[in-house]
Formats: sequence, C-alpha cells, structure tokens
Amino acid sequence: MSLKTAAYLKQHWKVLLNTVTIIALIILILAIHKDIFSTFNNLHKVDFWALLLLIPVEYWNYHAQAKLYQKLFTIVGNDLSYKFLFKTSLELNFVNSVFPSGGLTGISYFGARMRSDKITGGRAALVQIMKLMMIFVSFEFLLIIGLFLMAIRGHVNGLTILLGGSVTTLLVVGTMAFVFIIGDSKRINTSFVFVTRILNRLIHIVRPRHPETINIDRYRPTVNEFHDNYKLMATHRRELNWPLVHAFEANFSEILAVYVVYIAFGHWVNLGAVIVAYAVANFAGLISVLPSGVGIYEALMTAVLAAGGVPASLSLPVVVMYRVLNTLLQLPPGYVYYHRTLHHTAERPMHVT
Repeated sequence: MSLKTAAYLKQHWKVLLNTVTIIALIILILAIHKDIFSTFNNLHKVDFWALLLLIPVEYWNYHAQAKLYQKLFTIVGNDLSYKFLFKTSLELNFVNSVFPSGGLTGISYFGARMRSDKITGGRAALVQIMKLMMIFVSFEFLLIIGLFLMAIRGHVNGLTILLGGSVTTLLVVGTMAFVFIIGDSKRINTSFVFVTRILNRLIHIVRPRHPETINIDRYRPTVNEFHDNYKLMATHRRELNWPLVHAFEANFSEILAVYVVYIAFGHWVNLGAVIVAYAVANFAGLISVLPSGVGIYEALMTAVLAAGGVPASLSLPVVVMYRVLNTLLQLPPGYVYYHRTLHHTAERPMHVT
C-alpha cells in the first residue's frame, strides 16, 4: 500500500466504512426480500397481540447481554455503564448481521469500540471471547433440557440425538480446548503464531506483494496481555456465576422469541424441539457466506423441527417470520448507534455515555 493510499484511507475511513456498511445492509435486504414478502403475506394468519411479546423478549435479551458484559468488565477492573453496554450490544448485533464472518468482525469492532486509556485491545478481546464462551457453556444446559423435553413427548429419534449430541460435543470440546490454550503463555503464543501464519498464507494468495499482512511481532504484546487478563479472570472464578446466569438468560430469551411466533400462529409446540433446532441452525449459520446465515438457517431449523415432530408446513412460515421480525426490531436501532459511533469525537473516551 502506497503512502498516498494510506493517507487517503486515514482521512476518509469513516465515509468508506459507512459506504461498505450500507452496501452490506443492502445485500442483506436483497437476500431476505422474499422472506419479507412472505412474512407480510402471512401476517393475517397470526395473533398480532401475541407478536407484540417479541418486544419485551428482545429487550430481555439485550438486557442480559449488557449485564453479562458489565459483570465481565468488573472482574477485570473496569466499571462501565449499563446504558453504554446495552447500546454496544445492539451495535454488535448489527455488525455481526451485515458482515458474515462468524462473529470475527464483531470481536474486532468490539475491541475498537471499547478502546480507551483503561481498556486495551487485549482486555476488550478477552471480555468479548469470554462472553461468547459463557453463551456456549450455558447453551449446553439448554440442549440437555431440550433433549429431555423431546424425550418426554416421544420425539427423540436418531437424527435429533445425532444433531443435539454433535452440537453439545463441539461446545464441550471447543470450550476445553480454548481454556487449555489460553491458560498457558507458551501455548497461546504458539497457537497465535500457527494461526497467523496460515492466515497470512491465505491472504498472500490474493495479495502476492504482501507476504505478512498480519505482523506477528506487532500483535504479540496484545496476545500476552490477553493471557494476563485471562489469568486475572481465572482467579475470580466464583464471580463468573452471574455472567453465566446472564448468558443463560440471553440464550433462553432468543429461543423464547421463536416460541412467541409459534404462539402467535396458535400452536404450542414442543419447546425442546425449538431449543435443538435453534442450536443447530445458529452453529451452521456461523460458517455461512451469506449475512445472518440466510437460507441455511431457515432450512436447517425447519428440518430439525420436522424431525422433532413439528410439521414443516408450520415451522417454515414461523421461522421466516421470526427471522424477519427479529431483523426489523434489532437492525434499525443497531445501525443508529453504530452510525453515531463512527462520528464519535476522538477526544471523548469511548466508554463514557
């Protein structure tokens, strides 16, 4: 990259980022436009007053996320306001929805959003990753409950056991591997170097003049700081109980949002089937190249629900309506706060509200 290009990007980065964001948002709308039309066509079939329950349920979800962040930051020595973290949660949802990166864009954005004299990139990254780990761990309990509820109704078959067991295994193994790696300074540095070299080789294919896009030595201090903050958090294990509770709330409220749409359609289906389907669809959506896992999410969730005894003729319009209404409720405020952040003055600390 030439000095002239670098200077231009530095001067116009807000305009460029806004442009890219708007383009990504347009792509998302185009990707789900058929679902939007389908949702409006099915509105006459549902109880409108029941759908209004989505508003407090989604508020509960963001409340839980804000409290989760607040507790984790308190453990590492930072007191952030609930209001600020609530807004940031909406921003993160917007970023993760319009940029299909399996949550990696959200982690990067969160680090930039939190950066201040007291909150470094390493600490912000740790809090965000610990939040995700808490979400995964709490979902293990929900999956067990889901399979149990399906067993009571006699809806557990080979497919649901395979899918539920696979997701649970991935969660457990992934959590254990993560804790094992970041628990030791040597292991986390070795893993960082290994992954970074792979990424640089992949990037080198499209940028042959840049053999090391990600400079290992530049980011090594951040990795070491990440490890140090994790050790600090590990000494406060008992204080992680409340973050785990809030993570459980965040997961359950999202599942409840799906269930509210079923109620609006006049059907009280097996909650266990919704839990397992939600888990499978969300994990598959992480690897989708389309925003929010469009297409994969709806198909998998409908298939798993059908295997759990919920007819596809009912599940498909419910899942589509949930996705569209959820998007319409969350993305507009998320974009507003995201847009305001881009125009935040450099002199004002990012964590002050």
